[in-house]
Amino acid sequence: MDRLQIKGNWNIIKGKLKQQYADLTDDDLKYVEGKEDELLGRLQKKTGESREEILESINRYSRNDMDNLERSF
Repeated sequence: MDRLQIKGNWNIIKGKLKQQYADLTDDDLKYVEGKEDELLGRLQKKTGESREEILESINRYSRNDMDNLERSF
């Protein structure tokens, strides 16, 4: 999954991450282009998950959204 797809779907991904990790706030999930490492660091600290686990969740949610979009056409 590339950055453009993640950025374009970020609001959806953010909502799903908040469902998965109830303690996350909007500030924790603030996406700033070029600052992805800071975002991942905040998520690691808040969730206790590894960087790889967080990226796996983000990629899974992003893929699911793209699959759902493709099925609607």
